[in-house]
Amino acid sequence: MSEIDLLIKNAGQLITLSSSVKDPSGLGVIPDGAVAIKGGKILWIGATDQLPGEFALGKEGKEVDAREKVVLPGLIDSHTHLVFAGSRENEFEMRIQGLSYLEIAERGGGILSTVEATRRASFEELFLLGKRRLNRWLSMGVTTLEAKSGYGLSYEDELKILKVIRALQKEHPIEIIPTFLGAHTIPGEYRKRREEYLNLLINELIPEVARQGLAEFCDVFCEEKAFSLEESRKILETGKRYGLKPKIHADQLTPGGGAELAAEMGAYSADHLEYISPKGILLLAEKGVVAGLLPGCSFFLRMERLPPAREMIEKGVPIALATDFNPGSSMTESLPLIMTMGCLLYRMTPSEAIRAVTLNAAKSIDKEGRIGTLDPGKQADIVILDIPNYKYLPYHFGVNHTQYVIKKGEIVYQRKEESFDHRSYKYHRHRDSM
Repeated sequence: MSEIDLLIKNAGQLITLSSSVKDPSGLGVIPDGAVAIKGGKILWIGATDQLPGEFALGKEGKEVDAREKVVLPGLIDSHTHLVFAGSRENEFEMRIQGLSYLEIAERGGGILSTVEATRRASFEELFLLGKRRLNRWLSMGVTTLEAKSGYGLSYEDELKILKVIRALQKEHPIEIIPTFLGAHTIPGEYRKRREEYLNLLINELIPEVARQGLAEFCDVFCEEKAFSLEESRKILETGKRYGLKPKIHADQLTPGGGAELAAEMGAYSADHLEYISPKGILLLAEKGVVAGLLPGCSFFLRMERLPPAREMIEKGVPIALATDFNPGSSMTESLPLIMTMGCLLYRMTPSEAIRAVTLNAAKSIDKEGRIGTLDPGKQADIVILDIPNYKYLPYHFGVNHTQYVIKKGEIVYQRKEESFDHRSYKYHRHRDSM
């Protein structure tokens, strides 16, 4: 007999994303599927009626019946700004009333207001805020996310944010991939001393972040209002020299050549890309750079120009979808909602949206060898959704379909059933467990 720790069986659709499973959707769908897990990894996948007879649950093993449900790889949110303090709902109202970004900034709003609030916040305050946010992500099926610094913009505060991220990684089931984004914008005190801030990033912060092992990636906001193409190149080259992998916020507000720079630098992703050039698209496809598209930002800011997602897909650029969770332009932890937006705003199909938050998202954070698909030997990160088929996920939006979340073979979230007592007309809802 071969003992296993967890058995998922009878799945209406087992979505593997595995290249070894062929079906018309391209998602590697196995009807009536099963997954056997041992030691935090996938031991076997296949149809339930083909489960090997020698498998038996260990003494503390568990079995999950996924009948009439969809089983997916754990969702991956590949672009977030997890740690910050304060909120900007007043700006939300100002934008509705027609005020511009500059007018809002003149009234004390904008990114620098978040920087001020984050600098004032203690480590403990930022930790508790981050933990609450991670709980919401987990409840919606996210098992891995990337988290950027960038709201400190000083030596002490950037390190503080990254240390909060490290503490959250140790505390929370969600796996967090840390990214240094000290090059988010020029802080207010350096507006007239721009070169000094660049020197701080290149000569002090990046070396110290690398020395302490606080980040895996180095990101930069390459844009007219933030960092120029040449400044961005210097920052990313410095990051690479210290072992930090490159990412880039590119071509969001203007056609600045950010996608071309991403290809030149061998970036793992180029994100936003509303103003990507035809040449930039071809270079991303040629170099295999993932395009990280952020429809929550497009929606929240009511942007007239959208990234050319269909053209990128047709040219062979891998697309990831992410929340871009941040207080100014996309205040949501709901990756399933982002999938709906990707379908409706960018004309992506449901199967493309699923690939964009699993396999392609894993590629954008250099983790496709371990997560993003359901293959034997890979980490057992799995979400079980109470839906009839995979197309239903982006279709029925604004609600949570997550039934179970499994991280490294352990059930880390389970939604309790809701019931309605018709005799007493009382609605009962048991608390979610984590």
